[in-house]
Amino acid sequence: MKLAEALIERAALQVHLGELRTRIRAAQYVQEGDTPPVDPPELLRDLEASLTRHTALVKAINHTNVHTPFDDARTITDAIADRDAAATRHRTYRDIADDMSAGTGPRQLRSEIRYVATMDARELQRLADDAARGYRELDTKLQSLNWTTELIEPGS
Repeated sequence: MKLAEALIERAALQVHLGELRTRIRAAQYVQEGDTPPVDPPELLRDLEASLTRHTALVKAINHTNVHTPFDDARTITDAIADRDAAATRHRTYRDIADDMSAGTGPRQLRSEIRYVATMDARELQRLADDAARGYRELDTKLQSLNWTTELIEPGS
């Protein structure tokens, strides 16, 4: 199984687990004399099987990410951390630039003290754009590697 397939299956299981939680909660109580629309023990068996499979996938994905080189200096795990940092960097710079572009600071009346910008909104936007580009580049390489990397089961 390829790493990308395991990631897809993990995502599907996460959705399925959410749906099971909803169905189990709906089957917890029925009016006296009625029967639930689904068999609660069957739902619990499905829950346990799904949790077991999800756990196995997470372990294998994590094991694969730690042991698979991304480039000469990093593993997939390192690249994921760098990609997440790029996303945070992008959001932060973009938000600051957006705030600075929106107005002149916290002044409402002409008689109030005037505030001046201490940062260049264009430079912040450039930093945000650079971070977004870095994110896209890392994400593209990760996605490509996911489709060529075999999943490594722990203990292999």
